Amino acid sequence: MSKPNVEIIREERAFVMTLVFDAPREIVWRVYTNPASISQWWGPRRLTTVVDKMDVRVGGEWRYIQTDADGNHYAFHGAYTIVDAPNLLVSTFEFEGMPGHVMTDHVMFQDLPDSRTKIIARSTVESLEALEALVQPGMEEGALETWERFGETLQTVVAGNAAR
Repeated sequence: MSKPNVEIIREERAFVMTLVFDAPREIVWRVYTNPASISQWWGPRRLTTVVDKMDVRVGGEWRYIQTDADGNHYAFHGAYTIVDAPNLLVSTFEFEGMPGHVMTDHVMFQDLPDSRTKIIARSTVESLEALEALVQPGMEEGALETWERFGETLQTVVAGNAAR
């Protein structure tokens, strides 16, 4: 995985991350949208993630529950608004601990030479205040750790496909 490019665009109320992975786009899409893979990469390592529901189709819903070492639960949910496999996935995102603050995530998957894939993940919020809350200290590190874990999971899948 390349070092992520992180950009905060305040005028557009967006947080954008661009990453490159050494895997074909179809495999990157599959790891990103497969409920069995989510628990391996979604969120920081200090939390476990369980997929409560994940129906990757337009109008389908998703919900993940994270648990920390003390047994505290943190749930997130949303709905898919655009599913264009393996090119684009657009969904809403809401932390249940802060209801009413809905973010829209656009995740684009682009083919690159040498069987690599570029992901451009753009999260847009309803207000500048919500963006400032999103980019609090620790948020960027958590996002980077999540993408690092995604890359590790992806490499395990790629290695498994190569072994076949």
